[in-house]
Order: sequence, then C-alpha cells, then structure tokens
Amino acid sequence: MSKKGGLVIALGGNAISKPGKHGTIQDQFYATYESMEHIAELVSDGFDRLVVTHGNGPQVGASILRSEIAAKSTYPLPMDICVADTQGGMGYMIQQVLKNTLKKRKISTPVATIVSQALVDLNDPAFENPTKPIGMFYTEKEANELRVGRGWTMKEDAGRGFRRVVPSPKPIKILEVDVIKALFDKGFIVIAGGGGGVPIGLNRQGLYYGIEAVIDKDLTSALIAAEVGADTLVILTAVEFAYLDFLGENKRALTEVKVEEMQRYLNAGEFQAGSMKPKVEAALNFLEGGGKKAIITSLSNCLAALHGRTGTHITK
Repeated sequence: MSKKGGLVIALGGNAISKPGKHGTIQDQFYATYESMEHIAELVSDGFDRLVVTHGNGPQVGASILRSEIAAKSTYPLPMDICVADTQGGMGYMIQQVLKNTLKKRKISTPVATIVSQALVDLNDPAFENPTKPIGMFYTEKEANELRVGRGWTMKEDAGRGFRRVVPSPKPIKILEVDVIKALFDKGFIVIAGGGGGVPIGLNRQGLYYGIEAVIDKDLTSALIAAEVGADTLVILTAVEFAYLDFLGENKRALTEVKVEEMQRYLNAGEFQAGSMKPKVEAALNFLEGGGKKAIITSLSNCLAALHGRTGTHITK
C-alpha cells in the first residue's frame, strides 16, 4: 500500500561508483545492483512515490577525459553534452537495474529516466570564481595554449600539473519539472536530475543554451523535491548521520534538529565544504521551499531512517 506524500532520494557518490574500484561499466552495474536493492526495499515497504536523483562525478570526468585524449582524432565534446551523455547512460543503468530488482519482488511499478536541464543565473558569483577541477592534467605550456585557444580557466594542482576549473552555480529552475511531476503523480518511479542537471543559461532572445559548469546534485535534488511536492527529501551519503565536530574529539551525531538550529551550525562552519555542507544547505532549501522533512543518512540505513530509527531528521 502506497505511503502518501512521496520522496525524493538523492543517491550518494558511492551508489554507482565504489571507492577503490576501477569504475568500469561492469563495476558500475555491480554497484548499482547493490544500491537498487535498498531502493526496491523502500518500494516493497510502500514508499513507492519516488524520484531518484544521482551524482555523476567520476562518469562525467571520464567522459571529458576521453574527449580530451581523442581531440586530435575526432570532434571534442562540450561539457553540457558530457553531462547529458552521462545522465542518459547512468539513467539507463539505474532504470534497468531497478526494474530488474523490482521484477524479482513481483513489483511492476513503471520506471522512467528524464534527462534534466538546470537553469542557472548568469550573474551567479560562481562564474567569477571557477573552482571545480575537471579533465586531465596539462603542462604549463599546454595550459597557456588552452587559456588562449579555448578560453579555459586553468589552475595548478599541487605540483601535478594544470587542470581546467569550471564554475559551480546554483540551480534556480529545472526545465523538465512538469514532466517529472506528472510521472511522479501517476505513480512512476522517476530518475531525474542526474549530476545536478545539464547547466543551461537563457539568452536575450529567451532561448536556452548549454553552459560549461557543474551543479551540485543535492541542491538540484532539493529543488526537484520542492517543485514536485514531495513530503520528504532523503539525502544519502557515506555516513549514518550529520555530525558536529566530525573530525574532532567531541564528534556528536545529530538526530532530531530544527531548521533554525541547523542553520546556526551551518553558519558556524560545522560542516565541511564539498562534503556535508552542500547536503545541509540542500536540506534547508527544501524545507524553506515547503517540504516537511529532510533526512541525511546512509543508503543502507535509508528504510530505517524513514521509520524514524536512525539518521539526521531536520524539520521546521
């Protein structure tokens, strides 16, 4: 029996690519089968109004790297195409594996993948300070040629060479949200917002075009969750809780937390940038956008967290 309200599940980075593995397609399928068992468990328990989002860091990095290595033999792929390609490929993988996993449980819920575009504000301060490294390492001479020839921003990486860096603006709208919501409301399991969505801008004629950037997938997940009217956003990560003093002697798990308290911890710098910080920001964004509850926990503890037995629960 369906449990009302619906969920958006933001898969963590380890859901498709396990650390320490080579990251081949076979490895990714194996990791996806492990992860989808947990999602199928939710559906079996009645949490069957779902949108599943996911990251694409290793995959889009590999796609860009392939393009750079093959640049003398074939046409290069711009970053927005690499994000779209990985959304399609990873969506196919998740969709197929989840469908197979549900089939074994005699569940026939339809599963669909939506390639998602995320509109960004071209005045976002992130464009003035690109920080996300992508692609391969270059010599200083090569880096200078790429700065001039392709307009890339290049930064030295701890003596290992130079890498391209791109901005990470905040998403302000998901173009396909009406399609996602329509499928969500009809009881489909929807895979969307992969890799944070394809970053797009709006030109003076009111037309969309691709942007060379990356978007945090948790911020996109929060936006999707608010816009489809989900009750709960579940952000999955490598740990069971969000913690205070995570690397210190007074490490403390957060269990039940109100928005105001979590905002104070965020303002005090309790959460590491690029790790727990964007997850907490996404949780707060969702609640400010009308959501009822945000949960931060690990994939293996997802069902237990939805039943209130573990995880960090953030409410108004």
